Amino acid sequence: MKPALVRQEATVPPAVSAPSVVLHSPPGRPDQPPALPPAVAAAVWRADQLGAPMEQVCASGHAALDAELPGGGWPCGHLTEILYAQSGVLEWRLLAPMLGPFCQAEGTVVVIGPPRHPHPPGLQLMGVSAQQLVWVRAETPAERLWVTEQLLKANTGALVLSWLPQARPDQLRRLQVLAGGAKAPVFVCRPAQAAQESSPAPLRVLARVDADWALAVDILKRKGPPLARTLSLPSVPGGLQALLTPRVKALLSQQAAHGQPAAETVAVAANERPVESDDHVVVRTATGRSRRRTALAVRRA
Repeated sequence: MKPALVRQEATVPPAVSAPSVVLHSPPGRPDQPPALPPAVAAAVWRADQLGAPMEQVCASGHAALDAELPGGGWPCGHLTEILYAQSGVLEWRLLAPMLGPFCQAEGTVVVIGPPRHPHPPGLQLMGVSAQQLVWVRAETPAERLWVTEQLLKANTGALVLSWLPQARPDQLRRLQVLAGGAKAPVFVCRPAQAAQESSPAPLRVLARVDADWALAVDILKRKGPPLARTLSLPSVPGGLQALLTPRVKALLSQQAAHGQPAAETVAVAANERPVESDDHVVVRTATGRSRRRTALAVRRA
């Protein structure tokens, strides 16, 4: 006879339930969320507040701009994107108040592929000496991108200002990762049309020309709520500021409220017609009296 098989059922131990955690609201205020521990509350960032990064920042030199930037200045260890309506001009005017104190602290400024040659006398007015400026002449977009990546990998501690008008989002994302170890601000300059494209840069600003040598700056992206208004930052070039007379400065202040362009105001104050000018050269048009003198001198000759 075959032995009888006895079926044994395994006993399953009873499940152990996890202890329940009950969060109690503060007494008398049941609609408020429970209070967090101080260490946790310090690490929580709310989307309706400006971010306060733990990384170092450099003051921009514009009080109105610093009040709207997370941390109160240009961030270090992150990528900052500057969008411009006029290349080679507005970037320098926006960064000029910051470059002087940065170089006074023995900092170095590295510019990569600028659309216009750097002007040493103008940079000296900003506080950037020739010994503190490194100009990398990279012609093609691939060369500019490669040089920027190598500088960020080397972590030299220098301020990086690179013009990458054709950079793709994946390339900017790689730069953002490499900028994580930077000890100084890292700026990427691109045209204003790039505002319609996505970007991994945590900070994006758009600079445009405003009246009376001011800059109209829009903060397109930041860690915090969007800024709906446009900032107007005074940005009279250093060389021009020294040439303005008190009367012209007073006229500039009076005409600022009426929106009259600064070039027209100076022309009226000097009793001349408006002049064409760029950053470093002022071209004065000949008046009627000077033309008559020139013609008389030619006839006598």
